[in-house]
Amino acid sequence: MIHEVDEGLRRLLAESGLEASGVEVVFDAPTSDWAARRSAPTVCVFLYDIREDHARRGSGGGEVYDADGFVVARRTPPRWFELTYLVTAWASRPQDEHRLLSQVLSTLVNTDTLPPHLLTGTLARLGLLVDVDAGGTGTDAPAASDVWSALGGDLKPSLGLRVKAPLAGVSSVTAPPVTEGLVVNSVPQAAPDGTGGGDAGAGTGAGTGAGRRRLRYTELGEPGAEGFGGSRERPGAPARRRRGERQP
Repeated sequence: MIHEVDEGLRRLLAESGLEASGVEVVFDAPTSDWAARRSAPTVCVFLYDIREDHARRGSGGGEVYDADGFVVARRTPPRWFELTYLVTAWASRPQDEHRLLSQVLSTLVNTDTLPPHLLTGTLARLGLLVDVDAGGTGTDAPAASDVWSALGGDLKPSLGLRVKAPLAGVSSVTAPPVTEGLVVNSVPQAAPDGTGGGDAGAGTGAGTGAGRRRLRYTELGEPGAEGFGGSRERPGAPARRRRGERQP
């Protein structure tokens, strides 16, 4: 899920005009060594904090259906996580960095959720909203100054970005629907004279009680598209009695 959020942000910033202007969008840690190797205008979107949003944890689960409408799997509900990014702009002059950062800020503050056409993988299949908040970091996330100290770089203008995205639940495959009745295999019994009633391995049905038969139910016909369970006729509802009327 994390890499899919990264790809959604990269596509969002690329559509804002950064890609057309030759600006590279990366997700590297902006350390001092990385900054020394940088040669082109760059927007760095560095992920430094991941926390679960416990307030949105759900219970129960969902069902996965095939093309015929049968349940093929059951899935636990998704769990939501908050990803916190440190967004910085890198160029040869501070004025150019501020221009890039301003363009990024304008794009992010006007985006409440990642558009569906930017989502890939599980995020696209779930069809849930991926919230984007460029107003700052979470209450429990480390401060930007602490992040710069840990990276060993010089403090510079940065933008805090939070993304709340769902992590797909675990799917468990279910058994296929029952479309046939029960089959009983019986073992040949010995004949009265003590000899075998036939070759048990052959399954020819020789001997007393030997054979293979399918259980049938008088109230059921041939299995339909939904199996025996779907073809069962349900009894009609009993007639309603009026107030004061005795039941016969």
